[in-house]
Amino acid sequence: MGTKKNKSNYLVQGTILAAASIFARIIGMIYRIPLTRILGDEGNAYYGSANSIYSILLMISTFSLPLAVSKLVSEQLHKGQMKNAQKIFHCSMKFAVLCGGVISLLTFLLADVICGTIMRVDNAAYALRVISPAIFIFAIAGVYRGYFQGHETMIPTATSQVIEQIVNAFVSVIAAGLLFQYGLSLKDADASAAPAWGAAGGTVGTVVSVSVALIFLMIVYGSFQKGFKKQIAKDSTKKLDSDQAIYKAILITILPIVFSTLIYNLSPTLDQAIFNTILSGQGYTKEQYNTIYGIYLGKFYVLMNVPLALASCLAPSVVPALTAAMVDGNYKDAKIKVRNTMRYTMIITIPCAVGMAVLASPIMQLIFGDSHKLPAGIMQAGALMIVLFAISTLTTSILQGMGKMNIPLKNSAVALIIHVAVLILFLKQFRLNIYGVVYANTIFALVICVLNSMALKRYLHYRQEIRKTFLIPLISSGFMAIAAFVVYWIFDTLLNYIFIEAASNAIAAILGILAGATVYGFFLIKLKGVREHEILNLPKGVLMVSILKKIRFL
Repeated sequence: MGTKKNKSNYLVQGTILAAASIFARIIGMIYRIPLTRILGDEGNAYYGSANSIYSILLMISTFSLPLAVSKLVSEQLHKGQMKNAQKIFHCSMKFAVLCGGVISLLTFLLADVICGTIMRVDNAAYALRVISPAIFIFAIAGVYRGYFQGHETMIPTATSQVIEQIVNAFVSVIAAGLLFQYGLSLKDADASAAPAWGAAGGTVGTVVSVSVALIFLMIVYGSFQKGFKKQIAKDSTKKLDSDQAIYKAILITILPIVFSTLIYNLSPTLDQAIFNTILSGQGYTKEQYNTIYGIYLGKFYVLMNVPLALASCLAPSVVPALTAAMVDGNYKDAKIKVRNTMRYTMIITIPCAVGMAVLASPIMQLIFGDSHKLPAGIMQAGALMIVLFAISTLTTSILQGMGKMNIPLKNSAVALIIHVAVLILFLKQFRLNIYGVVYANTIFALVICVLNSMALKRYLHYRQEIRKTFLIPLISSGFMAIAAFVVYWIFDTLLNYIFIEAASNAIAAILGILAGATVYGFFLIKLKGVREHEILNLPKGVLMVSILKKIRFL
């Protein structure tokens, strides 16, 4: 357990999961281009609303099961109790089937009430009904993922996410196009029928893709069990935990995670309900405020989730390692894991946020073909929010991995109350429109960051290192921003004489991003933000060091 290799294993596994997740998010971002063009901004609002409600209901039921299963399985494996670890898996599966099944059925039956009465987005009910079975399927898949993560292997989860997103991309676009046309063909239907049915088609992809991912995980599990059964046979544990004790442990572990995750992720759905209600009172039509929010959800939020994938993936990878350190009472090792995970997250997230702000309009044009000021303005205003959400997501999982389940719950609740008050103030008094949503979310994430940091200092006596974690990535990102903007401007200006505007923007934007990434990497290494031995600990680290030495970065 104490070798250098094992100590860095959680970062290696986190990197694998992060790489797969970012790849999956990129696929998700790419397929949203044709999907957005099929649905339009109004259809995007219905699609985004259904997905937001789906996410909330998923969190209420079994979204937190992977983390809970991972933590409980990791504890038993660390004690050498293989039989109890396996029993936790079986009990968790029964729990997932029951909770996932009930919530899935209720979602299908109450779709009209949820979308119409509560959310004031009546036409999203079609999409919500279609996506409801995915809650049940995801619950079962989540137990498999948590089981593998408890064994400190992220490869099955990572691979299943990539498969899931590839299937989702193809099925969503095809089904959205078919059902959009069906909506157009309906007689006596209003103008919103086609976007509503198209959004429902988009959610078909989610159901099919989660089903395919589940089948893959079941196959991997069957193969994995052949070897693990030998370890179970060698386990000398005589007294197994009772089913009642395991269910109690699951509930004790999962409930604080469920509530904190629910509060943390309730924001987008709550924001939309408040936004729609206030703008309706300010004289905006339903089509207008749904279109504005559709830009926020369907464009900015989609792009924001790409860099946030890193924090979302490092979180589950660090939980088993932190759990083991806390079981051993090794606070020094726990601090090292927290420090390294935070540094690694900021090294990726800060340049992504800065780059998205500097090249906001070119990126929006490149991905969504949208040259309007509003989408670019939202992305520029939300740059800081990306960094703060990454920190808050990661610190929440760190506290949960330490066994401090109730702390993130309290912190998220406080932040949500402040967030709602600020959002109403920004929308009603300052009339900031969608920018009010962006700024209120930035404050929401900031409050969680501050409260979580105070909790880490109190319970772990931990203080985050500043220079390597924040300052060097920020300075390097500044040079990166200058390089990216200059390269983009030069090539866009020159290529406008040769190509049409869309083509010149696409080429210039890609070249600007590549130039910025190169400059960022150069300054990050030269300012000693990362060192050679840290790069060697990463997957393919030897190859990366070899390449960096050849181009004289190292």
